[in-house]
Amino acid sequence: MTALRSAAIFYGVGLAIHTADHIRRGSGVLPPAVRTAGAISTILGVIAVVLVLRRHRLAPLIAALVGFQGAIGIARVHLLSSPGSFSDAFPGAVGTGVTAFSWVAVILEIAGALVLGIAAANVLVRHRSAPA
Repeated sequence: MTALRSAAIFYGVGLAIHTADHIRRGSGVLPPAVRTAGAISTILGVIAVVLVLRRHRLAPLIAALVGFQGAIGIARVHLLSSPGSFSDAFPGAVGTGVTAFSWVAVILEIAGALVLGIAAANVLVRHRSAPA
């Protein structure tokens, strides 16, 4: 199995676990902006994983974009405590259902997204530097 396919599976598992944690916590604890951004990110993540597993020609490009965007976006929303509509910060969370499972889920997804982005970028660089 290629590194990109392994990375896509790793990311997909993290995405599924993080999504399951959001379902467990309930959508009512999320600001609408976070809920919308999360839904879009999840859809794009599923598309990226499917494209990689099907070996679509655009898979590396889509996976790089989704992976890096996902890692940055998820970390921004869940790890940085900031006021505003784009925050579901875990540090200091009270009454939002954040547990140790939530922390594991979000760290798994961030790590998976980062690994996916790196693996996809490596494929793009190798392809670009390959002789015609």
